[in-house]
Amino acid sequence: MKFSKVLVANRGEIAVRVMQTAKAMGYQTVAVYSDADANARHVQVADEAVYIGASKVSESYLSITNIIEACKKTDADAVHPGYGFLSENTDFAQACTDNGITFIGPNAAAIHLMGSKRLSKIAMIESGVPCVPGYEGDQQDIEYLAEQAEKIGFPLMVKASAGGGGRGMRLVHQSADLLEALKTARSEAENAFGSGELIIEKAVIAPRHVEIQVFGDTHGNYVYLFERDCSIQRRHQKVVEEAPCPVMTSELRQKMGEAAVAAAKSCDYIGAGTVEFLLDQSGEFYFLEMNTRLQVEHPVTEMITGLDLVEWQLRVANGETLPLQQHELSLNGHAIEVRLYAEDPRQDFLPQTGKVLRWQPAALPNVRIDHGMLEAGEISPFYDPMVAKVIAYGKTREDAIRLLARAVDDCVLLGVNSNKQFLVNLLRHPIIVAGDTNTAFIQQHFQDDVSLHQQVPTLESLAIAATLFAQHKASKTAWQTGIATPLPLKLKCADQQLSLQVEMDQQQVTVRLCDQHCTIQVVEISDTQIIYNVDGVRRKLSYVLDQNQLYLDTANGNLVIENITYAAPEAAEVVGDGKIRAPMDGAIVNLLVNAGDTVVKGQTLLILEAMKIQQQIKSDVDGVVDELIGQIGQQVKKRQLLLNVAIA
Repeated sequence: MKFSKVLVANRGEIAVRVMQTAKAMGYQTVAVYSDADANARHVQVADEAVYIGASKVSESYLSITNIIEACKKTDADAVHPGYGFLSENTDFAQACTDNGITFIGPNAAAIHLMGSKRLSKIAMIESGVPCVPGYEGDQQDIEYLAEQAEKIGFPLMVKASAGGGGRGMRLVHQSADLLEALKTARSEAENAFGSGELIIEKAVIAPRHVEIQVFGDTHGNYVYLFERDCSIQRRHQKVVEEAPCPVMTSELRQKMGEAAVAAAKSCDYIGAGTVEFLLDQSGEFYFLEMNTRLQVEHPVTEMITGLDLVEWQLRVANGETLPLQQHELSLNGHAIEVRLYAEDPRQDFLPQTGKVLRWQPAALPNVRIDHGMLEAGEISPFYDPMVAKVIAYGKTREDAIRLLARAVDDCVLLGVNSNKQFLVNLLRHPIIVAGDTNTAFIQQHFQDDVSLHQQVPTLESLAIAATLFAQHKASKTAWQTGIATPLPLKLKCADQQLSLQVEMDQQQVTVRLCDQHCTIQVVEISDTQIIYNVDGVRRKLSYVLDQNQLYLDTANGNLVIENITYAAPEAAEVVGDGKIRAPMDGAIVNLLVNAGDTVVKGQTLLILEAMKIQQQIKSDVDGVVDELIGQIGQQVKKRQLLLNVAIA
């Protein structure tokens, strides 16, 4: 046996998922954790766990030295890198090899080649894999890149050669925007990946994003495990992933599969990899990049093939041949996946941090939920805010997508805002249901969805809130007196204050707001759920009541209502007062002004980063920078004062 104990150099859901298979195969498992993850689920699932440093990723999950040391402490003789962090890091793969540790993935040379969009594209052209016309040379000064771009023609894509996730990527429609796009893409790439190397490609407008799962072993065998369609994206980030692709034909599947295998063979690839293509409306496809690791969306492939890809990874890493040959592989049914994130779609998908007061994954047949969240956990500002992957399987695409929407809706996530309702509404959109989508769908067809905009709480929600606050303040018998006396109740939702009149009579609760009213009949209240009748319809709603804060799992997402009836008046924050505050927990990565600088309203003052997302913080007034309070590298909390602008 080549190895017996697997250290998972990752966290969250992927760490848990890898350990589950490793354990089922008889391997011992080791977790690593930072300060922020000391009580995390992946730590609890593992047989052993090793502390590897502070919450900041550079001091823990990106520390090659600390992870190698953790292997030595526990005698772990294999490392599974998961995805993200060090999974595509050449130095890490090499360090494992140098220390006699099996790296469960390709060799360092393959990672290096495919980690560069520029070098990988050159290799693909040489291997006969179709590529988008563009510039992938090593001359990298801005002026030369601009010249090449003009030759290619517009529209075009400027892309960071390193990294992924949509960072360092710009779509340029005209010459006037070119220089700015090149400069900002380079700056973003340097900050994110430590490399400002760029490539330029002719833009393929509104294509499908189709990727092929490939596998290679140490004996020279290669297969493709069919495709995944990842066309529904937001800012180049995948939102919905499915298998098979709705427009795929047998002939096209074979062509794309064979091209993906050619890509893998070109670098003697070992293990699981994904070759990504753009598929245009004519049926032509072009190489995009190769991800030299397990993909986030691998479960949809597992569900249509009946295979465990982590098991395949472990077998290949242990020197075994691929379990199946190409002619033995088949796909059945349809699988679709979405990612449930702690983010607020109503605030341009701003990452959310803080305590998860309740996490309850859906429990439905043919539904799989991969997550690393405890029932009550915490969303840290240091890491990606993904809570779970929700995957549904059906005999047909229609069955799968209907079930997935129901599964997402059945998940309960309270305490932080999430994209739950955005996902549900997206999955039920007629164009999505029909499968007639491309990478521009959300931008073109979904911007007016109710989940993306602030909503006034319904009278029904307010009646529920009044009921639960009353139940919290007194015993049930204390307010079920039979005397319907109107009581004042002052609630706060978002930035809106609402003054209500509440009448309670036995199990009946009526709220009045101005000239409107709503009555509910309470059936049952448990610690987690309220059941009630409204207009002759019985409904149930999950909730968490935390002191004066009520969290409701409503039809438009996580609704937070605060009881401020007895609260002291707050000093109001004035919009446009020049006091620039952090919109989220994060780190200041760049300061673009100095004290004494004159600024105009809308000018970017600094860059804040949280969970790999950079947010431009702009001035809300014309004026002069009076005081810089924040510093580059500083970790700040939501609403913390960053700088003052004296109004001109």
